[in-house]
Amino acid sequence: MIDGTAGVSGRREADEALLDNPDALAEHDPGGMLRHTASAGAQVRESAALAAEANLSVLADDGRPRAVVIAGIGTAGRTGDVLATVAGPRCPVPVIAHRSAGVPGWVGAADVVIAVSASGRSPEALGAAEAAHRRGARLVAVGAPDSQLQSIAEQARAPFIPVPRRAPARASLWALTVPVLLAARSLGLVKVNEADLAETAARLDAEADRCRSSAESFVNPAKSLALGLAGSIPIVWGSSPLATVAARRFGDTLSANARYPVVTGALGEAGRGRVGLLDGVFGGLAEGERDIFADPTETDGEGTRLRLVLLRDGGLNAEDDTDEPFAVEERRADAVQTLAERRGVRCDVVTAEGGSALERLASLVAVPDFASIYLALAHGLDPMAVPAITEMKELSNQ
Repeated sequence: MIDGTAGVSGRREADEALLDNPDALAEHDPGGMLRHTASAGAQVRESAALAAEANLSVLADDGRPRAVVIAGIGTAGRTGDVLATVAGPRCPVPVIAHRSAGVPGWVGAADVVIAVSASGRSPEALGAAEAAHRRGARLVAVGAPDSQLQSIAEQARAPFIPVPRRAPARASLWALTVPVLLAARSLGLVKVNEADLAETAARLDAEADRCRSSAESFVNPAKSLALGLAGSIPIVWGSSPLATVAARRFGDTLSANARYPVVTGALGEAGRGRVGLLDGVFGGLAEGERDIFADPTETDGEGTRLRLVLLRDGGLNAEDDTDEPFAVEERRADAVQTLAERRGVRCDVVTAEGGSALERLASLVAVPDFASIYLALAHGLDPMAVPAITEMKELSNQ
């Protein structure tokens, strides 16, 4: 019989003091998730160099595809969302993130399938690569070297970009994303140049320095965000399509690293229903009963409350040809902040910076990535080892 609590450890209350103790942080992070996350800038540079060696230019020989399918699960699947967003609404062909085994029934010789798997052995990526080869679609594969995925790519005589497996997939977002973007560039779908990649890597390096474990909470934006979220039910909304990708990424890392339940999505979509959460039993109803003279940092058993995190695109896409006018996105973001303030629901705002879509995305992803790890560590959780994931795999394999 499997013990459902085997390997589960930690504490319900967050230990704020631990976050300002670098030695204690290192002790609670034996797998080095902070270090792996700090390597994001290096991941961009390394994967760009590996993609350059893969001769992706051959993808252009057969012209523009009818559609591009990015096949993968988890973080690998999130690369498809990144590509669709960076390509933008003016992309000349559909870009579809596909998160189940195989490929959509309509995929054929006119299409391109990009199969992505950090391990090179996920059933979703392997099934998609095999199906693409069988149907005569152009194939690109991204994953661990000397893996099953590489073998399928070699059989199909398709480009393969080897991504060395140095960290869990969820800490390898940039290593997996850059090859996907560069494959799409070879197909004429995105305008990502070397300067964009260099600036994105530099942005990720700078954020890693700001969020380093030796920086105290009052100057470390990731630690501050983690402490604000501690003991809450986070709601993470993005003001634009780009910010929504970052919001969903934050949901991924909060769930996997910190084991927190989280609501994520697009602010426009939230305004049609989910914004009502601010009025509910964890929002305005709970806040209305709070002692106005109480210390706002002390919950003292008063119950779990919502914490809103708003990711804003920052006005940097005002000139882009987007699906929705920039002014509408800004008004909506201002409105939800006002709604939260009126109901006493605390709100953290992360605003994008940078000149390209990719750099702006990096600026929205970096601090939340670190925050999810610091939140895990504050609860005494190992952000790398997730017993439920291991147990789920064991039960599924049976």
